[in-house]
Amino acid sequence: MISGGSGSFGRAMVRRLLADLDPATESPRVIVYSRDELKQANMRAKFGDNKHLRFFIGDVRDLQRLRRAFDGVHTVIHAAALKRIETGAYNPCELVKTNVLGTMNVIDAAHDTTVTKAILLSSDKAYQPVSAYGCSKAMAEALFLAANNARGKYGPAYSVVRYGNIAGSNGSVIPTWRALTRSEQRWCPITDPECTRFWMWQHEAVDLVLKTLSTMKGGELVIPDLPAYRLGDLAEAMGVMFAVTGLPAHEKLAESMDDTRCSATARRMSVDELKEALRHV
Repeated sequence: MISGGSGSFGRAMVRRLLADLDPATESPRVIVYSRDELKQANMRAKFGDNKHLRFFIGDVRDLQRLRRAFDGVHTVIHAAALKRIETGAYNPCELVKTNVLGTMNVIDAAHDTTVTKAILLSSDKAYQPVSAYGCSKAMAEALFLAANNARGKYGPAYSVVRYGNIAGSNGSVIPTWRALTRSEQRWCPITDPECTRFWMWQHEAVDLVLKTLSTMKGGELVIPDLPAYRLGDLAEAMGVMFAVTGLPAHEKLAESMDDTRCSATARRMSVDELKEALRHV
């Protein structure tokens, strides 16, 4: 089961899982759990009447609904979260309800049902956080890893994967700038052209989660090595004219995933490399 399964990552994971399944078998099931009925309807239309695919409307804030959805589930990928940094800065209490208390609910529901493995998707924003979003994901990580201390002899194993921005994901800079340029807006906002961010492909995130699920024992925090790019170089690669808005207090000039992986010192993607990569986003 994938919480937040109708989001960008969930759709990519469902596509991979269904492609790898034998259509002649009766099991396993792939369950999409999310609160967005329109996105779920769009997924139904996209994937067709696949007997392996199930949909649950529900919120991770609802423990009873999670317990019902987890019935018969062996593996949980916890991707549900409120993720927009500026929204979290204005509504931190909502981040706590979804990203922190919702994660506690996932842990409790997994512990009370048939789940054997659970993996949390986290963010580079959780490392030395300066935003409410980053703090909420850091707390979610701590909850997931600590859940191994009380899982008992047969309880589920809990692990975390932490990575940077997914290129082209919903609400990220690439689709946002593309939408603005299509609307004939002359200038696109940019906080600081010197900002650096990690680059990760959607399929790399799926690969990372599947590999971690196949090897995890519980308690792992898995972090990939990723290249990075300068925001001004991305704008140049996209042919975007930008207006600098300034870096808000809840954002960093560079992101880090741990003590050794920082976007300021990671391998830097060139403008030409970004242009080629954008052709596939």
